[in-house]
Order: sequence, then C-alpha cells, then structure tokens
Amino acid sequence: MSKFQAITSLFILVFIIIFVTYKITAHSSQHSTSNRQHIQVQLLGVNDFHGQLNKYQMVSGTMAGGAEYLAAHLKTFIQENPNTLLVHSGDMVGGSPPISSQFKDEPTIEFLNLLHFDAGTPGNHEFDQGVNEMKRLIHGGFNKKTGYFQGATTSYSSANIIDTKSGTPLLPPYVIKQIDGINIGFIGVVTKETNLYVAPENRKEVEITDEVSAINRTVKLLKEKGIKVIVVLAHDSAKSDQSGANSSGALVEMAPKIDDEVDVIFAGHSHEYANTVVAGKLIVQAYSNGKAFSQVNLEIEPHTKIIVKKQAKIIVTSHQHIKPDKETVALLNKYRKRLGSHFNQIIGEMPEEISRKQNANGESPLAKMIAESEREAMGVDIAFVHQGEMRKNFKKGEITVEDLYTDLPMDHSVSKLILTGDQIKLALEQQWAKDYENRIQTVGLTYNWDPNAPIGNRIVALKDMKGQEIQPNNEYEVAVSNYLASGGDNFTAFEQGRLVESGPQVVTALIRYIQQKYPHETSLRSLKE
Repeated sequence: MSKFQAITSLFILVFIIIFVTYKITAHSSQHSTSNRQHIQVQLLGVNDFHGQLNKYQMVSGTMAGGAEYLAAHLKTFIQENPNTLLVHSGDMVGGSPPISSQFKDEPTIEFLNLLHFDAGTPGNHEFDQGVNEMKRLIHGGFNKKTGYFQGATTSYSSANIIDTKSGTPLLPPYVIKQIDGINIGFIGVVTKETNLYVAPENRKEVEITDEVSAINRTVKLLKEKGIKVIVVLAHDSAKSDQSGANSSGALVEMAPKIDDEVDVIFAGHSHEYANTVVAGKLIVQAYSNGKAFSQVNLEIEPHTKIIVKKQAKIIVTSHQHIKPDKETVALLNKYRKRLGSHFNQIIGEMPEEISRKQNANGESPLAKMIAESEREAMGVDIAFVHQGEMRKNFKKGEITVEDLYTDLPMDHSVSKLILTGDQIKLALEQQWAKDYENRIQTVGLTYNWDPNAPIGNRIVALKDMKGQEIQPNNEYEVAVSNYLASGGDNFTAFEQGRLVESGPQVVTALIRYIQQKYPHETSLRSLKE
C-alpha cells in the first residue's frame, strides 16, 4: 500500500468515526430534548385516612403515619415537582380517633385544606353521620356542637352518588384541573357496597349506582370536552404484590370494562397495597391511615396531550430522616388542647392482648367482649356484634378512654330489641350471601351451620345458653347496636324486631364493663369520684 493510499484510508476511517459519533450524539440529544419537552406531572394520592391525625404504626420495621409526617413527605415531593396535584379516594373521615371525631371530623378537613388537596371523592364512611353532615363538611355549614365550619377547599366529585329527588349526581360527576397547560379530568366513584355498609337512615337521600356505568358515562362527557388525560378516584378495592403481580379486587375486575381513555385509577376501601397495570390502566392503593401515599408520575406529550409514560410508587411515611411539618404540628396542638385530659384517663388494665381477629367459626375475642358488655348494659341474655364495630386489637396493659374511642370510633349506641326465634335465625343466615361472607359475633346462643347447605338454610341446632332450642314463634330480648338495629351491614332481619329501649353508646357500655372486669387503681378512684 502506498503512502497516499494509507493516508486516504486513515482519513476515510476518521470521517466514518466522526459521522457515526455525530449521528449517535444527535439522536441522543434529540431523544433527550424530546423527553424534556414532555410535561412531567406528579399525582400524589391518599386513601382511607380515617382521621388518623395523631396515630402511628410500624411498617416494615419503621414508625410511620401521623398527619405531621404525612404532610412533611407530601410537601417534600411537591418541592421536587411543582407540577403536582394532591388527590384522595375517600374515607378520609369516619372511624376517626377523638382528636377528629370529637369535633365532627372538622380537624381532618382542616388538615386537607392546609395541604391544599386538589381533588377528592367520598368513601362509604363519609356517610357515617348522614348525607347532610357529609355535605356540611364538604361545602361548609352549621353544626350545633361545633358551630359554623367553612368546609373543604378540595374539589369533590362522585359520578355514582345519585340524589333520589332530582335523579342527578349529588356532587359534580367530574372535576377538571389544569396543570402546565394540560387539562386533567378526575372522576369520583364510591363502592356500590355502600348500600350495605351505611345505615339506611344515613343514605336515604341518595342511591349508589353501578361504578363502571357511572365512570364510562362520565368519560364520554370528558371526551366531548377534549379531555385526554382521565383519572378515576375510586373508593373501591384493589390489591397486588409489590411487583404488581397477582392483582385482585373489585377494580381489577372492573378495569377491562372501563373506557380505555381512563389512564390511572386511585383505589381505596380495602386498605391494601396496590401498584399494578390492568387492561392498560395503572391502579394504585397506599394501605390506609396515612402510613403511606401513592406517587404517580405522568409524562405527557404537550401537543397531542396524550400520556406517553406512566409509573407509580407506594411511599411509606417513615419518621426517619424527616422532620414533622410545623404547620400540621400547630394544628394538632390546637385540637389536643381543646380535647383536654379526659381522654387520657386510665379505665382498666388488660391482662393480655384482646384480638379482633375472627377464627374459623367467625368468633373474635374482642367482639365477644363487646357483646358481653352490651348484654349486661341492656339486661338481656342474647347479644350480636358485627365485625366492623371495632378497628384494632386491645393492647395488653393500661387502657385509656382514648384507646376505647379509637378502637370503637363509630358512635353507635346499644339497642334492646324483641325478636322472634325465626328472626334470630334469619339474622344468622344473613351472614352468608352470594358473593361474600360476613360473620357476626353472638353471645347467649349456640348454633351449628352446614357450609354445604344452600344460602338461607345453613343454620342448624340453634339453642339458648341453657341448651333449649330457640322456638320460631317465641320472642326473645336481644342487644345490638343501633346500626345493626337499622339493618346495617345488610342484616335486615334486625329491622323486623321491635325496639323497646335505647341504651348507652357502645363505647360507654364497654368502658363500664372493663372498669368492672379489669379494674385499675386510677379507674377505681375515678368511679368513687
């Protein structure tokens, strides 16, 4: 090879290297520029907070939860991306500890206002005190105990809570939020099972309709407005592994039936972990009680306004390496002061942990204790308690008034009913329905049941505590909560009973029972006083 040929070959090789390098760099730069041109939107979601302003839990070996830590985490993430919207999928109130429940859950709404939540939807527990009280917390209004309340600054929506008088949604079926030039439509829905969980008198003004139909009907309205980014805030269940596999729950079953224009679904109600994609829809749920939140990152093409990428994380509100939010601490201290010292009083001492967990027969040690306290309070032989009455186990050791109000937060009272033997049997048969099992605690009765028998005919050998068979036409005095007495949890048999006496709150009956059975020096002294 001549010297000229060698120089020419070297020149060509250098040219090829430079050209290839340029093309790679240009492509990389173009891709990077394209990514930078996409709008990055962050959605931070909370579900099933239940007014747990001052309650903490261990999660994977770290302390988590509490409003001041939830706020600190959310504010940190907002600082990282100002294109952020805060959303929730219901049950933010209801079943709350005294710091919220004793003030009609106004403190929790104040907390949401403090963080400027953008969009939310009611869960079934927003109905606990009735439709009018739910509307007061959202829109503002007067309560005889707390006075005037300004209401929520959050935009609430629900497409399937229908006003029975007008036949139209009680709340706007959707809300639209704009961020960095992108309109995002939010559709709220609540589980249709609300018709079972909420006492009839607390939902008589509304009808809860099918979620999928309501969502798809509302998606059509949003599409007509040119909205291409659609998020559902669903107080419905979902669950998955940490990897996103083995997904289950109501929303997982609904997802293929929901319009494909829906991009993201924030779940709730079941207090589970969910971070999965089903039928092209990203579904997330962040446990409950403020111990975690969902972070959903969307990458949106600004011209087409279409999501080109979506991903999520469930983030635990760990107390490690973060300081509590000062504004929230000030809010909590205000209500702690107003709450006073009454709830710090020790009422008894438990010799061991009393579990709320049901065994294979549907019996729970804690539910049995509550049933015994109701039976004693009303002077009857038979009592029934539903599992939803209590929230967690009773710890071993000293137990305070606040512990009791936190574990039994529903504000139910005890009722004395007269039921026939047939009505008692019907109530027990209603533990089983086509799609679910809902076991109820009994004291003063024994019975056997056949799991293979048809629904409605499973109870056999129903007897009282003396071993005498319950007679179909005989009348029996029983103690139940006013919630069950009104047919709550779909136990409609109790509605057929005759109310003869209204008693104390369920929590009051249990306090008296614990003071007698498991006394503590302090509680004995307070009784004398």
